Amino acid sequence: MKGKLLAVLVGSLMLGVGVNGFLVPHHLLDGGMIGIGLIIHYFYGFPAGLTMILLSIPLFFLAWILERKYFFHSLYGLLASSLFIDLFVPVKRGIHLGILPSAFMGGILVGCGIGLMLRYETSTGGTDLFAQLIHKFFPLNVGILIFIIDGVVVLSGLKVIGLEKFIFSLLTITCAGLMTSLCVIKRRIVY
Repeated sequence: MKGKLLAVLVGSLMLGVGVNGFLVPHHLLDGGMIGIGLIIHYFYGFPAGLTMILLSIPLFFLAWILERKYFFHSLYGLLASSLFIDLFVPVKRGIHLGILPSAFMGGILVGCGIGLMLRYETSTGGTDLFAQLIHKFFPLNVGILIFIIDGVVVLSGLKVIGLEKFIFSLLTITCAGLMTSLCVIKRRIVY
């Protein structure tokens, strides 16, 4: 239990810094509920973390019905990551990198944060939870599922952020997907 709690806290910290330090200053998107939260934030000004919570309610209802273990484990991840994303908003003024390194760093931090939580069978809820539920019924890599969902979300934000930032956002979700996949691969011990 201590390992899971630590994974949620460290993963949420990585998400908060990755989103606010690298994505928000350049109006870049991530995928999943974070990306949807960012689209709504850029367009309407609503807090991205709070938006993630509200939009995740239907998926949590589905998890309650299909797999309560995911419901309880992801609830902590959703609340912590949403809190850290909204709490770390001031970080956007402290990190000054160009758009290309920000797309890489944001993707790496977000992917590691999500991957760390998934490795300990928890998530940020939202589409990560949806990918876990799909994985329960089909033997597909959770990182690849998240990458596909992320691509759809970023594509839906094209009109909000424009073509240039869309291309850099694709780089962000590619880095995030790769890091998530690397973090959830279980090590095999060869004797």
